Amino acid sequence: MGLVAFQQNGAGDLAFSGVPLGPNKYRRMDSELDEDHHHPHQRSPSSSTTKYVLACAVFASLNSVLLGYDVGVMSGAIIFIQEDLKITEVQEEVLVGILSILSLLGSLAGGKTSDAIGRKWTMALAALVFQIGAAIMTLAPTFQVLLIGRILAGVGIGLGVMIAPVYIAEISPTVARGSLTSFPEIFINLGILLGYVSNFAFSGLPAHTNWRIMLAVGILPSIFIGFALFIIPESPRWLVLKNRIDDARSVLLKTIDNEKEVEERLAEIQLAAGISSAEKYEDKSAWRDFLNPSPALRRMLITGFGIQCFQQITGIDATVYYSPEIFKEAGIHGNSKLLAATVAVGLAKTGFIMVAIILIDKLGRKPLLYLSTIGMTICLFCLGFTLTFIGNGKVGVGLAIFWVCGNVAFFSVGIGPVCWVLTSEIFPLKLRAQAAALGAVGNRVSSGIVAMSFLSVSRAITVGGTFFIFSFISALSVAFVYKFVPETKGKSLEQIESLFQNEIGWRENEVELGDVEQLVDKNEQK
Repeated sequence: MGLVAFQQNGAGDLAFSGVPLGPNKYRRMDSELDEDHHHPHQRSPSSSTTKYVLACAVFASLNSVLLGYDVGVMSGAIIFIQEDLKITEVQEEVLVGILSILSLLGSLAGGKTSDAIGRKWTMALAALVFQIGAAIMTLAPTFQVLLIGRILAGVGIGLGVMIAPVYIAEISPTVARGSLTSFPEIFINLGILLGYVSNFAFSGLPAHTNWRIMLAVGILPSIFIGFALFIIPESPRWLVLKNRIDDARSVLLKTIDNEKEVEERLAEIQLAAGISSAEKYEDKSAWRDFLNPSPALRRMLITGFGIQCFQQITGIDATVYYSPEIFKEAGIHGNSKLLAATVAVGLAKTGFIMVAIILIDKLGRKPLLYLSTIGMTICLFCLGFTLTFIGNGKVGVGLAIFWVCGNVAFFSVGIGPVCWVLTSEIFPLKLRAQAAALGAVGNRVSSGIVAMSFLSVSRAITVGGTFFIFSFISALSVAFVYKFVPETKGKSLEQIESLFQNEIGWRENEVELGDVEQLVDKNEQK
């Protein structure tokens, strides 16, 4: 959808230009692609502003490396933790899954914290808490101490994983917001790959030492976050919330070249923040709004919370955390071979995230979600079929690796990054941080439930049977995307809010499945 310019009418009020808000508001995506270039205020940023915003997005995404590294490294480290600390299978599930469950504490606290101290310093707090947790895990002499370290690391990750997309969405220009808000997912994937490589690199050391080194390496990214704080600015939208208008203007001038557009965007943010109509938001608690939401907010919550949960209950963390178990079921034996196979999974997951970054602001969010969820459904079903009916042997091993890599590749192309993009851009400014926190809670709880139950469920109905269940859930996610997710490409954060104001706008802004094909054809013709 093209960016719609804001103009001032004779009364000095902001009004939408070029968007009919009545019943005929819907236009098909393929017709709007050609209109993207005709809006006077949507222009490509200069080289200097592009580099500045890119640097901010990269530094803000460093916390996401911590989550990815933990997910990747624990898949291999747990093998050696079992040998060293003699933990049971139930303790293994708890150790793996507790980080996701407890990260909800960080995510819940992150909304209030980021509104109080700012997006930037919330990222700093997240890195500090994770460092303490990682240090405790590295030196842990027993399972109980290791668990304490995991809990602290989880709180730090929960803080970091909810605030990075919000910060990037709030600082990015509209034309590049989708790509830049996908950066945290890139860094999660990079962290997973680094975790897999670390497993393989240190697996030859004694069992008492290797897993400790694997976990200790995870501290390094959080050190770089400390340096990043001297470079990145505070979010202009948070500054407006604190009535620091001049500071917000100076940040916007660094991210947008055109001064007129800066003033328009600033007025737009002020309007959304309630400064121009403070009585509308006066003394209203965000959580009270969530408990008794308006129809528009209810639609936002269904979309945001739902897509976050579907991202995890389709089993991606089970695939990543327990990939050695999956490959062992397929017929690979020996720790080195198992860990080497996981590196292939990491490469597929990291490589295909770049496809999403390139296409998310060209094709849009919804076509990528369709491609991703349909592809995952097929791969998960085929993986279940392979593990159940083909069994061990070279063919079984090859197909298992292929379907696992295919599943993580389709995840990275769509629902992986788009999930975070959507939840960072669909909510109104006053509620954005806490709504993103709520979405992150749903994501982490779903991840924890899957991670803590995968081994037990697999023992009860086989690994193959478990992936048949994931395939069915993934098929449900396709229907969810069709019914509840609107297209937000090319719209400012404030314009996106208007999509949810009435049910007609919400429904009619859906992209039909046929649009995916038309968009791809149009992109190829260019």
